[in-house]
Formats: sequence, C-alpha cells, structure tokens
Amino acid sequence: MNIPEQPTFDTPFAWIGGEDRVKALAERFYDLMDLESGYAELRAAHGPDLGSAREKLFWFLCGWLGGPQHYTDRFGHPRLRMRHMPFKIGETERDQWLACMAQAMAETGVPNELAERLKESFFKTADWMRNTEG
Repeated sequence: MNIPEQPTFDTPFAWIGGEDRVKALAERFYDLMDLESGYAELRAAHGPDLGSAREKLFWFLCGWLGGPQHYTDRFGHPRLRMRHMPFKIGETERDQWLACMAQAMAETGVPNELAERLKESFFKTADWMRNTEG
C-alpha cells in the first residue's frame, strides 16, 4: 500500500513556497480578474486601479498563511468584513472571487492538497463577507 507523505511544513506559507510564491498568487489573481470575462462583476467591484488591492491581498495572504505579518504591521487587524462593507458582495461576487482564486492557485502551482485546504477556508471567509442578496 502506498501511503502519501504528510507535508513537513510548519505553515501554509512555507508549504506554498514563501513570499515570492504568495506574491505570484496575488498577482495572478488580479491579472485573471482583468483578463477573464467570467470575473466581470468581481472586477467591477474593484474600481479602475488594482494596484492597492494587489498589494493588500499579498500582504494579507502572507500573514494569513502564517508568514510575515505585513498587513497587520501596516493597518492593524484586518477587519475584513468591515473593510469590505462599502462594496457589493453577493453570491455572484463570492463565487467569482473563489473561482478566480482557484484558477490563480492552479496556474501558479500551489500544491493540490494545499489548494484544496485553502479553497475550504476561502469559501468560509468569502461566504461570511456577503452583504447583498444574490
């Protein structure tokens, strides 16, 4: 019987490959949002310039995955729901965010087992962020 090895990483941040890999994931996520018509509503919710959002997602993911606390060092507690209240987030935006992140993880080589675990966590957070029906 072939038993798969358990990851030997202390954190998802280490498992994903560190800061450079998290940066690549955040960059690809926002690139896809600009490129793929299937993410149109999600893209529209972000306004014309994605520069600040790219940076903040990278900083947030680093800390959330167990790496450097770039986001909290700059802004304090993330307060995700509060900070996203000005934006319409319904099921469409949630589902597009999740699909875009899944595509970004696949395209940047996030290990499958880690990607599956992250998808579960992302869904819980994205669903909690909804502030609009539909």
